[in-house]
Amino acid sequence: MQFENVTAFAEGNIYFDGNVISHTILLADGSRKTLGVILPGSYHFGTEAAERMEIVGGDCAYVRDGTGESHEVPSGESFEVAANSGFTISVKDGACHYVCSFL
Repeated sequence: MQFENVTAFAEGNIYFDGNVISHTILLADGSRKTLGVILPGSYHFGTEAAERMEIVGGDCAYVRDGTGESHEVPSGESFEVAANSGFTISVKDGACHYVCSFL
C-alpha cells in the first residue's frame, strides 16, 4: 500500500506503554489516516468517528464493544467499527501493521 502527496506527522501517537504506535498522515483530499504497529497483547480503543482497520502485515483478532464475538483478521483483510463505540484488538505473536481510515 502506498500513498501519494501526503503530509506526514513525525511525532507518533503512543499508547499502552509503547505497545501500539501510530503516525498520522493527511491526504491531498483532506482525509486523515493513521499508520501503525501493534505488538503482542490485548488493547481497547474507543472511536469517535467510524473507522476501517486494514491489516497490512501480521494478523490480529478483534471484538466490537457490545458483542462477545471474536473475529480473526489476517494480513490483507480489514474490519470496520462504528462511530462512538469501540473495540478490543489482540495480537498473539509478532507485530500487526495497520492502516486506519476514518470514515
